[in-house]
Amino acid sequence: MDVTTETPVENILKNKGLPEGIWTQCKECEQLFLQKDFEENFMVCPKCGYYTRVDPKKRIEFTVDKGSFKEMDSGLTSVDFLNFPGYADKLKKISKPFLKDAIITGEAKVSGYNVIIGVMDFSFMGGSMGSVVGEKIVRAVERAIKKKCSLIIISSSGGARIQEGILSLMQMGKTNAALAKFADNGLAYISVLTDPTTGGVAAGYAMLGDVNIAEPGALVGFAGPRVIEQTIRQKLPEGFQLSEFLEKHGMIDSVVERKNMKDALTKVLKFFVKK
Repeated sequence: MDVTTETPVENILKNKGLPEGIWTQCKECEQLFLQKDFEENFMVCPKCGYYTRVDPKKRIEFTVDKGSFKEMDSGLTSVDFLNFPGYADKLKKISKPFLKDAIITGEAKVSGYNVIIGVMDFSFMGGSMGSVVGEKIVRAVERAIKKKCSLIIISSSGGARIQEGILSLMQMGKTNAALAKFADNGLAYISVLTDPTTGGVAAGYAMLGDVNIAEPGALVGFAGPRVIEQTIRQKLPEGFQLSEFLEKHGMIDSVVERKNMKDALTKVLKFFVKK
């Protein structure tokens, strides 16, 4: 079915009497597709190439060998130790059985290679890095050192979690120290940057990979373009802070389409790991 419309997909389904969950609509070009076809295209619009943000479970499904993922530290939950207004209620409202904070970590295999993997979720408070995110990353690093295997972190974040104040900012030093220890052990860390990866996460572990890979069109940087323009009072170059711009200027190693990401990770693992 090839339908282009300005009407929200919910109205189309209602007017045509079609069941929910079968069709989906691109947020960019508003093309209507079968949900099944959309998922088989890795949640990327077949018409305009728009990259939909992907939840961790789907991302893991795309990335690791089928049935190989075993979650770690799933019981860790954030605490409102600063009594920040509304924080406790928000955490309770957005927590899910499979996602109690902005990252899932676990053991897995990628094309047969043993890895420890962490996948962030922007839908959980903008993928913000709080004490739980920092702790789970450090534990993932320590597990990778213990098992002498590679580490993959797939980032999607707005930065530090303001509701946790200085304890959130401390996670930058904490995770960076863990990764320095990881590097001393001669193990491979692959960082995958997705849209968006900003703030303290971009200034920390997301840009510290032995190999840094980004998806097409991902916004990557510390402050956003609008904030920078307002600060320096200058117009920024076209595409500034998008992954293609960063690759051109040597800030990342490669821009890889989502459908090719597992193959790219396999090539990097093959280079670093002796089976």
